[in-house]
Amino acid sequence: MKSITRTGVSGLLAALLFTSSVFATHRKPLFLKEGVWRGVFTVNEAAVPFNFELKGKDADHAVFSLINGSRRDDFKVKRISADSLYIKMNTYDAAIFARIEEEGRITGEYRSLVPNFRGSALPFTAEAGKKYRFVEPGKNVAPAFDVSGKWELQIYSKEPTPNRVGLLKQDGNKLTGVIMSVVGDSRELEGTIQGNEFELSGFTGPSPIYIKGRINDDKSLTGELSLGIYNNVKFDGAKNEDVELPDPYKLTYLKEGYKKLDFSLPDLNGNTVTLNDEKYKGKVVIVEIIGTWCPNCTDQTAFLAPWFRKNKDRGVEAIAIGFEQKDDLEYARYTLGKLKEKYGIEYDILFGGIADKKVASEKLPALNRMMAFPTTIVIDRKGEVRQIHTGYTGEVTGKYFKDYAEKWNKDLDALIAEKI
Repeated sequence: MKSITRTGVSGLLAALLFTSSVFATHRKPLFLKEGVWRGVFTVNEAAVPFNFELKGKDADHAVFSLINGSRRDDFKVKRISADSLYIKMNTYDAAIFARIEEEGRITGEYRSLVPNFRGSALPFTAEAGKKYRFVEPGKNVAPAFDVSGKWELQIYSKEPTPNRVGLLKQDGNKLTGVIMSVVGDSRELEGTIQGNEFELSGFTGPSPIYIKGRINDDKSLTGELSLGIYNNVKFDGAKNEDVELPDPYKLTYLKEGYKKLDFSLPDLNGNTVTLNDEKYKGKVVIVEIIGTWCPNCTDQTAFLAPWFRKNKDRGVEAIAIGFEQKDDLEYARYTLGKLKEKYGIEYDILFGGIADKKVASEKLPALNRMMAFPTTIVIDRKGEVRQIHTGYTGEVTGKYFKDYAEKWNKDLDALIAEKI
């Protein structure tokens, strides 16, 4: 995504606002039609569609909602000129810059707002009133096979990549699903099956996901999975109702000789926090290792924040350690502050440093390795680590999420009930 500093964003907005004032007497401000829209990103020369809904007759009251199957993600709209809009992707430091054309179409880009981040922006166009995702109504081709079920996905890439599990649901030509890995899930994907070919896409705020593949004569799958611009892998798939990912409670663990976790990190005000602070003594402590750039991390936060509000008077504390896209406390104060505001976080948030697994491993030396963001560590009243969970699988994974939530509540109830 194009390099753009926060100062650069401010300058861009100021320039657009100045341009708007110059031409205000000649042009009436344009706005988008309410209702469902169809957008199309261009990613590596592929057309990646997404759907959104706009509610509100003007920018001051508008809500932009991304649609992915049954999932909705809402964002605020800001006008920056007579014909241009700015849509910040909530806690993700990225935004949509959109220009409203005279005929009501949108053209624009999805850009990173991370200071000094280098990469390519994702251009897109969008049209109002088009509710379909990939194929226009009346142009569907009968599917050759029903792919509903659980799939074992073997991944092929330059770097060693663990295999994944796909949970797919088909209803005629409509296909929805989720891809699970050891670090979490893809969030809900939506797409189509046409003959022996299928496509899925997802866009919830972070970079879009796109999957394209085919059903072979032996009913296996082959295809390619793209996460944003640079992360593209090929895969083979075999239907396997018994396939499971590695146990997330056994992937990350304490090194031999360690019983406790130890760190000394600044909070968002620059004050040093450790687990030896009086606030945490004699309490069950949950340590959540996250990044605001990480969708599974924000999903985990959306689970933990309300749980903590409900249980904080039971002798339990929580700490979020954020590893961000810039190694700068002021920047982390902004990004993690947005996270705190959106999810109503009432526990401490610390800054760990740059978003890098090696750096996280160095800051938390008791761990065998930092394998995934998020990682959740549960510490008992004696200060000893009792559980480490790698990754996070959200509600879209169905039984996997229900099992996680049930085990979470059972285990935390037991630890809270323990006496020192």
